[in-house]
Formats: sequence, C-alpha cells, structure tokens
Amino acid sequence: MSGALVVAWLRLAASRVAAERMRLTDLDAAIGDGDHGINLARGLAVLEARLAAGDVSMEAPAPILALAGRTITGTVGGASGALYGRALLRAAATVEPGHVGAGMSVAQVAAALRAAVDGIAALGRSRPGEKTMLDALVPAVTALEAAAAAGSGLPDALLRAADAADAGAWATLPLLATKGRASYLGERSIGHLDPGAVSSTLLLRALADAAAGA
Repeated sequence: MSGALVVAWLRLAASRVAAERMRLTDLDAAIGDGDHGINLARGLAVLEARLAAGDVSMEAPAPILALAGRTITGTVGGASGALYGRALLRAAATVEPGHVGAGMSVAQVAAALRAAVDGIAALGRSRPGEKTMLDALVPAVTALEAAAAAGSGLPDALLRAADAADAGAWATLPLLATKGRASYLGERSIGHLDPGAVSSTLLLRALADAAAGA
C-alpha cells in the first residue's frame, strides 16, 4: 500500500462519510449522542483540505496516517474522535517511514490494522460482543490476516476485510450494549445497529474500493 493509495482512501472515505452522515447520525441518535455522522464527516473534510494544501508528503504512508490521526483527534468530537484518531496514529507507528513507491505488503497492512484495532480496544477498554466498532473491526483484521497468510493480493485481501466488517456490523443489531453511552439504555439498545461499527465498515469499504481502483 503506497502513500498515494492512502490519500486516495482518505479522500474516498471523506466523500462517502459525507454522503452517509445523516444515516450515521440517525443511528447514533437511537442509542448515543446523535452526532456521530456529522462529527466524523466534519473531521474528514478538514483532513481532506489539509491533504489538498500539501500539509504532508504524499509519498510515504506513515506521515499521511499520522496527519490523519492528529486531525481526527483534534476535530471529531466525542469518543469516536479519540478512538479513530488513536487507531490511525497506532497504524502510522507500525509503518516504516521509508515505505515509498509500492509501499506496504498485505502482511504489513494487516499489521497496521491490527495495531489500530488494538489501540481502539485499549483506549475503549472494550472487546467484541459489547456492541462497539470492534464488532466490525476485529473480524476485518482477522480476515485480512488470513488473506495475507494465504498470499492474496491487496485488493482481494481488503475486499475480504470489508466484507467481514460488514457482517460484523450487522451482527450488532441483536446485541445488548455494554460499553459507551448506548450501555445506559440497557435492553433498549437491542435492535439497533452500532453507529461506530457501521462507520468502520464504511471506512474499510472505501479502502477496499480505493485499492481496487473504484
């Protein structure tokens, strides 16, 4: 995965989250603060502007991911800003600064996503099954690691990860929330999709499509 692909991913993610911001916000209104989509779209728009302004070199993935992490942390309110920001910064820290050109292998991308997911789990003190974004992200990284071990190319590996995230997000529908604001609702949280799991799927699907040239 090259720096150019990371930029293409972030730009596509910004576009898709902007298009889905009200759906994400409506999902969050049912079990949370009701601002998830609006906040995430705002943060990604700021990031897109910083990329367009040339605030970072476009050649290597690490500085782009680090800029994304700092921007999301500073502009997206609520827990999601801290969690996504931490994820991007953890991913950046796993990438050697010298990765340019063809960039990262599938195994290295999987390692970066694993670091991102572990960062989210540690910050949120959460695990799968608690109706959080981890219910989408953990299956995704597991699928990506399996694809890397099988020798899959990057587009196919990321497609498998996005599909696993999508299935994981839908699996939050019957779950009882035990973390975050949704946990305050008790059994009333059952029957709702977790907005963080849905936005995580959007981001991973954008990455897969960017890698496929969509």
